[in-house]
Amino acid sequence: MALKLGKSFDRNYTIRLPFLNSCYDISIFFNKKSTFLLFGVEHQKEESETGIKINMFKNLESSKFCETFIELHNYRKNTLDILNQFKNIRAEYSHDISFVTNETITLAKIDIEVDNGEKKSLFDCLNIYGFTMNSFQNEFLFIITERHNIVTKFNKKIVRTSGIQIATSHALSMLDEYHQDSMKGKVGFEQKIPTDEIIKME
Repeated sequence: MALKLGKSFDRNYTIRLPFLNSCYDISIFFNKKSTFLLFGVEHQKEESETGIKINMFKNLESSKFCETFIELHNYRKNTLDILNQFKNIRAEYSHDISFVTNETITLAKIDIEVDNGEKKSLFDCLNIYGFTMNSFQNEFLFIITERHNIVTKFNKKIVRTSGIQIATSHALSMLDEYHQDSMKGKVGFEQKIPTDEIIKME
């Protein structure tokens, strides 16, 4: 069934990634004038495998995968407003996690005037980072999308992120083990992830 989109979206970028014995087409719908985006997922096999879970995260901090494996970056000043930008894979998990894709789609280059009167070039773009767990390479995908939008009226770059996770039940069990191990000794480990920040797509 086709996904119906309103006027909020005027751009679409799709990547195809292998999963089990087939692949998924992951579409990213966004607007060239805002940071708002939406995922679309299509499975390229007529008979879908059972036990696969698809979750979308509007807040990466509510993802067990990001909390365990990924360092996120937050920063605010006059010309920048960055929330949960991908920084790197945590060093202790560099052998457990691999990239499956790393792409940038540049929409525009915009010159702004900074405080000292000089010109600075900013790029309006979409960054896509894809990861897998090495022990479940064919059964786990996590895609982070970063929307970099330039608000020329205020000479400001705004960066917002979202994520989508596709995993089998076996891969999710392994993710739980990694997560529990990483949280040992941390204050608030017993605190549950807020469910209102996770959107299930099953």
